[in-house]
Amino acid sequence: MATRTKAIITCAPTGAIHTPSMSPHLPVTADEIATAAIDAAKAGAAILHLHARDPVDGRPSQDPELFRPFLSKIKAATDAVINITTGGSPHMTVEERMRPATVFKPELASLNMGSMNFGLFPMLDRYKELKHEWERENLENSRNLVFKNTFTDIENILRIGDANGTRFEFECYDISHLNNLAHFLERGLVKAPLFVQSVFGILGGIGGHPEDLMHMRRTADRLFGDRYRWSILGAGRNQMTLATIGAAMGANVRVGLEDSLWIAPGRLAASSAEQVLRIRAVLEALNIDVATPQEAREILNLKGAAKVAF
Repeated sequence: MATRTKAIITCAPTGAIHTPSMSPHLPVTADEIATAAIDAAKAGAAILHLHARDPVDGRPSQDPELFRPFLSKIKAATDAVINITTGGSPHMTVEERMRPATVFKPELASLNMGSMNFGLFPMLDRYKELKHEWERENLENSRNLVFKNTFTDIENILRIGDANGTRFEFECYDISHLNNLAHFLERGLVKAPLFVQSVFGILGGIGGHPEDLMHMRRTADRLFGDRYRWSILGAGRNQMTLATIGAAMGANVRVGLEDSLWIAPGRLAASSAEQVLRIRAVLEALNIDVATPQEAREILNLKGAAKVAF
């Protein structure tokens, strides 16, 4: 009997792109983040990609003490792989962004593979009423914002991760990021299997058209051959469409309210778990099995939940 294909679902239930005013369902407090993540794991997410927020106004924060309460609750309730952001917010320094992953030594952490313009200001046209002044400032300031991850920054992050046994979800927002990753692979600073998260539809990165997805796939195949595991992240309305196209081509997938607030045109998702269930139904309709957390660990060669520091 032929071996059935397995796909890893990553879920990002919170994050720094959207703000609390944009959806009442976006988790903010530690309890809300823990509940959202645990529900997503129950729905089928093998990996949980996590950010923290200030519980007072929902501002993104990389304070490890804001991560600690929900990390412990999630770990106690599920065996899902916990993936801590090193992206944080484009408005933070690299040192700020690295603090949680340095302290908690997770199995997996995200890593943006280059500096880039990160334009969120078009959201101002869609969201006129914002509750907190920082929300408007963050969006407006992105007109003149470069998300900084230089070669030195990336090398420093990789060395910290290597010392902690942390592997990375390499977030590639454009073709240049794939070439940057190939550079670090050639130098021996990263090791296969590479977990390549292709990100589509952020202004400043590659677009959200299916042809953009195909271009990213062709380039990754040429650069990495069988040394990478591919995953699809479509921002906003691109989420389900690109994840479905990618899944049909053998990709892993990522969903969650960090990446898109929607479950259908004009309808907000009630939770990240709702998005996980939707993409899970797509995978199963394609006769693709959903990977368990343990299978995800084996596919990505992770160190295991017993070796984290939380």
